[in-house]
This record gives sequence, structure tokens and C-alpha cells, in this order.
Amino acid sequence: MTKCEKVGNVVLDLSDYSGEDVYTDGAIEDVLLDIVQNNPPCAFPRIIAEQKSWPVFYHLSPFRANIIDWLPFKKTDKVLEIGSGCGAITGTLARRAGSVTCIDLSKKRSLVNAYRNQEYDNIIVKVGNFKDIEPHLDEDFDYVLLIGVFEYGQAYIGGDAPYEDFMRICNRHRRLDGRLIIAIENKFGLKYWAGCREDHLGTYFSGLEGYHEGGSARTFTRHGLERILECVGIHEYSFYYPYPDYKFMTTVYSDRYLPKKGELSNNLRNFDRERVLLFDEKQVFDEIITENEFPLFSNSYLLVVGGAPDVIYAKFSNDRAPKWAIQTKMVRSASSQAVGAPLTVCVEKIPDTAAAYEHMQSTKRAYALLTKRYEGTKIEMNRCSEKDGNAENGLVFEYCKGVTLEAMLDQCLDCADVEGFKALVAEYMEWLRYGEVCDGEGAVSNIDFIFPNILVDGDQWHVIDYEWTFEKYVPARDIAFRAFYNYTLGGERREACRDLLFKDILGFSEEEITAAVQKEQEFQRLISGERVSVDAMRELIGNRAYELNGMLSHCHYADERLVAQLYFDYGDGFCEEHSVKLRDCFFAQKDLRIAYDIPQDAVRVRIDPCSYMCTVSIRSIMVNDRLYVGEDMETNGVWHSCGALVFDNEDPNIAIDVTGGGRLHVDAQVMELPEILAKNLVETASEQNLFDKTKCFIKQKLKK
Repeated sequence: MTKCEKVGNVVLDLSDYSGEDVYTDGAIEDVLLDIVQNNPPCAFPRIIAEQKSWPVFYHLSPFRANIIDWLPFKKTDKVLEIGSGCGAITGTLARRAGSVTCIDLSKKRSLVNAYRNQEYDNIIVKVGNFKDIEPHLDEDFDYVLLIGVFEYGQAYIGGDAPYEDFMRICNRHRRLDGRLIIAIENKFGLKYWAGCREDHLGTYFSGLEGYHEGGSARTFTRHGLERILECVGIHEYSFYYPYPDYKFMTTVYSDRYLPKKGELSNNLRNFDRERVLLFDEKQVFDEIITENEFPLFSNSYLLVVGGAPDVIYAKFSNDRAPKWAIQTKMVRSASSQAVGAPLTVCVEKIPDTAAAYEHMQSTKRAYALLTKRYEGTKIEMNRCSEKDGNAENGLVFEYCKGVTLEAMLDQCLDCADVEGFKALVAEYMEWLRYGEVCDGEGAVSNIDFIFPNILVDGDQWHVIDYEWTFEKYVPARDIAFRAFYNYTLGGERREACRDLLFKDILGFSEEEITAAVQKEQEFQRLISGERVSVDAMRELIGNRAYELNGMLSHCHYADERLVAQLYFDYGDGFCEEHSVKLRDCFFAQKDLRIAYDIPQDAVRVRIDPCSYMCTVSIRSIMVNDRLYVGEDMETNGVWHSCGALVFDNEDPNIAIDVTGGGRLHVDAQVMELPEILAKNLVETASEQNLFDKTKCFIKQKLKK
């Protein structure tokens, strides 16, 4: 019997719901439900920025939908979304497709989905276990989507071959000419080698080591996914490569259009946890690209089972203010789809919002103005026309071949060709100033004249992007700074060119550099409007990325500072010869725990907890079963009234008598003190101890 509820226009089918949410993330789901019940989706970006919470950002960010928003959905398409969760992509599917059937185990998450998308009348959410719902599903869906779901195949399906069975079951629900879409992390993704924690377990290197510690999720390499496809009998499929990963994708590549050197520089993606930085991912990606191994190390995969989409590349610039939010796509032409035909593509820029239509028109006007400015030169603006005869549909550009000026400069750095580097920059400056009109009518400035936007093909320089063009005078010096600044952000090797570019070529002082950086940051804030970018959210959430050099420095510090030492007296006193240094005995830099076997013929043991002024709060000192108390200890510190020992010297020690050896256990808290505080505490404690002794002496005299 069908049991349904409605939230706005969305139908919740509870026929297979057990009445209890077996899977839950706890209280955060109540927070999410409250947000979507009391706020429209347009308010989510503001709330996300205010909350500074990873779960809120993850579940409610509009950027999550980038992973599917480039696919060629039609308003007649029938879509099945398995594992729809809180509806991160459901709204986009409902806007672009004909109908959306969602499946999710959790009613509360499904309520979040329903409330945030209640305006759509083409969504039905089936709540319950997939295994119970699946037998009753249609088998003619145009799209079947598993976004961040396939890795949980063991939990969904169980059995000896859960992932093969899961893929086989899901695939039978798409129509013959439909598509099965799977987004999943690559267990060999470069971010994991570089020091990101495994997304599902939160531990380092778990996937790389084969998940030997268990866990409910499994991710795969490309070869691993292909083995599953082969086992299931699927032979028509394509791999796409979301970058930086599928969760907050800004760019998607394909085997027909792989990334170029220098493009993969936005690699910090530790929103949910801290991470380490073992190497410069941008430079390693460049080497991987040179070796043609990018598919092996892509952080995520988007697997398309069925016919390959015509889009071979897409880039999202939708973390901007609505009036500047666009998508850029490379689309193969119909003529290049025939077997053996050469690949021909065009580039499309599509407005992401209605407010961005004007930006498309401005870009088209910029093409005309810049073409006129550079007429008769080697500088050629990428030809631009209206898509389907209307700028509101977007713009179409020719696909230009060549090497980016950025890559050519990098090549000079690789070869230590300083003169070649300077020559390229000098020519860039020459063309930047060409046709410059300082005042009045005819002034036009392309502040997007930056190195990645210039493709060099023989003697021709193709300017492939000029969307930030203004009909006013902007000094070439300022535009050049923007190009240089963006270039130097691409790793240590480029950063080393800072003084050459900013000071030697532009003649900027440090004060001018600081002011120019602030101006660029203000421009970026203007473009973003009230939207907080994905990069900015990482900063707001606040999980650190610890660099290897910093960790090594801390290790060296710990080796020098966080070291205890034991001395053994065999009847002749303490000496360095009869001592041992103990490393790795400090926890959280302050908790000292020692377990050590005392030699049988030792008569005394001296414990040096550290080599700096400190307080030592002794929880326990034991040898075998004997517990030592204050009067059993000889020390060069002073007992404070709080019960701790205070040391105003850099050789603190505590000595105890022992007989016949045994197992020494020390549990104490050691807190380093500034010299002035240590001496003050010792003085205060000494005066208090003297007062207490005097008082005790007087009491004894009076008794007598």
C-alpha cells in the first residue's frame, strides 16, 4: 500500500520506510532541516558563510551540483537519483530534466531535500532501503545517477561481489540509449599521496594501503572500475575527471581533453579535517601530465556508462556574483563523432543565471573593440559569435591551438633560461601597451590579458579569454601586475621570479606591491559579490594544512626539547656515562609518561623531566608496587602550595632511592615557564615553605 506525504510540491513515498532512520549524522541533520524550513535556497550561501561549518557547507552549497550540471539533460528526460541525501543535486536535476525519482534511506535527509526543493512539482522521493525499493522501479530511465554512492555498495547490497552486483542492478534501470553516471573518489588520487586523509575513514593513506583497517566504503582506481565494468559486461563507457574532485568540482576533463601543464594549481581541499602537505601537488601534477599518467592520479572519476556526451571539457565560474556567473564548455561537433573522423570542437560560454546575460553581451562587444585595437598585428582575439543567434543563450568561440604563454614561461624556468623568460615577458609588455588610449573615446582595457589566456601558435598570439574588458583606461603596468601576481601564485618555482617581475620589470616598491595585491583582492571580492568562494570556505572552516618542512622543524624541536633523561647511581653518584635519553615520552607536548627497567645494581635513580624551566605536576612515580610521595624525593625544585614542583633552572631533576632494580613508571605533567615567572614562583613558594616551617617550629615550642 502506497503511503505518501507532501512537502510543497515534492512527494515523499514512505511505502518502504521502516519508521526509523538507520543511517544518521546526528544533530547536524536537525540544523539542516531548520535552515531549509525557514530560509529560501537563495539565502543558503549567506548562511553557509555565517555557520563556517563543513556539514552545512557540504550539504547546502550550490557548487555541489557542478558535477552534473554540464551533462546534456533535456526537459523530457526521466532521472533516477540513488542516494539523494539532502538534495545537493536534486534541485538542478529537477530544473533541467523532466522528472526526478530519488531514493534515500533517511527520512530526515529526505525532508531536507524536499523542503529545499519544494517549488518543483517533478520530484518524488522514495524513502527506505534500496534493496526494498529497487524491484519496483521502472527500467526506462534516461539517467541513473550515483553521486558519492557507489563506494557504499557493500552496505547497499552485501554479498560476495557487492560492487559488481550494485552496478549490474543500477544499470538495468536505464533505457538502452540512457546513461548511468557514477561519481566517486579515486583511491590513488594524488591528494591522498600528498597528505589528505581518506574521505570516508578520515585516516591517512587508508585507500593507498588497501583499506586493511576495514570500513564501510571502498573507492577504486580507474583500472579497478574497469574490471567491475568488464565483469558486469558493460563495454560502452567514458571516464571524465572532475577537478579538484567531484564534491566541489570547478573543472571536468575527459580523455579527449586532458589538463595541460600549469592548469592544476588549486589543490587544497581539506574542508572537513586537517591534512599534511608532503609535496607541491601542482608541480607533481605537471610531471604526471608530462608522463601522460593523469587518469591514474585524478582525485575523482565521473564514469559515464552509455553514449559519451559531446562535452569534452567544462569549467564553472559560478562562485561569482550572479551577474558574472558563467560556464565554459568545449563541445565536439557532430562531424567529429563519426568513427575515424578528426576531433573538431568549439568553445561555449553559457550564462549560469539570467543576470549574467548582460555579461555575455559585454564580452561580445569586447571582442569587437579589441579586434579593432589589434588589427594588423600578431595578436588575434578568439572569434566570438552568439549561440543560436542570441547572446542570452551564450557565446560560441573558435577552438584555438597552441601553447599558453604561461607554459612557455614555465619551460624557460625548467631550462634555467633567464634570457628567454625575460624576452617573453618583454614581448608581452610590448603587446599590452600596443594601441593604448589613455583618455577619452576609444579607450579599451583587457585586464584579463594574463598568461594562461594567451595561446602562442607559431607567430600568432591568440587571446582566448577577454571577458574582463572595460571601456576605460587601465594602465598597462596595473594589468601586467595582475598577470605577474597570478603567475607567481603557482608554486615555489614561480614565486622565485617575484622580484624580477614586480621590481625589476615593473619597478614596484614593496609598498606598491602590497597596495596592488590589496587592489586585486578587492576586485576578486567585487566579482564574488556576497557569494563566498570554495577556497574562502576552506579558510573560514579553519582546518589547517601542515607543510612537511614545518612538521620536520617541529620534530627537530621535539628531539631537542621534548626529551627526558634517566641517571643511574651505582654507589658513586650520577654521571652522563650511566644515563639514558628517552624520546617519544611526551604526549601533547606536556604529558610525560615513562616506563623503563631499572638495572638491578642501581641504588638511586634521577629523573630529569626536561631541560628548561618548568612546573612538574606529579601524578605518580612508582617502582614495581612502591608509590613514591614527596618526602621520598630529592629535588632541585621547590614544592609549590598547589602541589607541583617549580624549577627556575634548566636542569630540573628528581631523585629517588631504589633497591634491586625494577620497573619504573612516571606519569607527570610538565609545563614550560618563562624565566621571570619561574623565578617568581620559586621565590613565592620558598617564602611560603619558610613561613610554614617557622609556624610549625613555633607550634612545637609552644607545646613544650
